Amino acid sequence: MPKFKVVVSDKDGKSYQLEVETSALIGKKIGDIIDGSIIGLEGYKLKITGGSDKCGFPMRPDIPGTGVKRVLLSKGPGYRPKEKGIRKRKSVRGNTISEDIVQVNTKIVEYGEKPITELIGQG
Repeated sequence: MPKFKVVVSDKDGKSYQLEVETSALIGKKIGDIIDGSIIGLEGYKLKITGGSDKCGFPMRPDIPGTGVKRVLLSKGPGYRPKEKGIRKRKSVRGNTISEDIVQVNTKIVEYGEKPITELIGQG
C-alpha cells in the first residue's frame, strides 16, 4: 500500500502534515473533494490542491494524467520567473494521483465537530 504525506491547510494559515498509508487517494485529481475519514479526520471534507512526486516534480492542474511531461511554463506551479515575460521548459507531473506521488496538498472545505488538533494529537 502506498504512503502519502498529506498536508492539510486550515483557513487561519496553519497547516498540518499527516503520514497516511492508503490506496484510496490513487486516481483522485486536483480539485476533487475527498472525505477526511480516509486520513483520520472524521467529519472533515478536504479539497486536493496539488502535490509532488518522489523526484520533487510538482503536480499541475492543467496537465491530464499521471505521467511526467516537459512543458513550457511562464508561471507556477513548478516555475517562478525572475522577470516578466520569461518562459522556461520544466518537468512537471500530471493532475492525477498515482503511486509515484509522495506529498498531497489539501485544504479544508468543510469542518467536523472536533477541532483538527484534537484529531491528529497535537496540542
